[in-house]
Amino acid sequence: MVRPPLTPAERERGRRLGALLREARGTRTPAEVSAASGVSLEALRKIETGRVPTPAFFTVAALAQALGIPLDRLTAELAPSGDGALTA
Repeated sequence: MVRPPLTPAERERGRRLGALLREARGTRTPAEVSAASGVSLEALRKIETGRVPTPAFFTVAALAQALGIPLDRLTAELAPSGDGALTA
């Protein structure tokens, strides 16, 4: 299966997700968040820098739980139109 290229909006949403995760991490190191979430350190770094703009749902959920971010907050903050709905 060939995956279609990401749109600029999808790439931007990935950058915003990374920024939100970095902000929520605060003074914790990436290694601490990696250990707490079960997400590899390399995957976390790629997500935080926007190099993986569309991480898997369970990866995002694990990071959100480890950082104490409700998933509905992520949904609201990453929604393109502010309506709380993410587009695929």
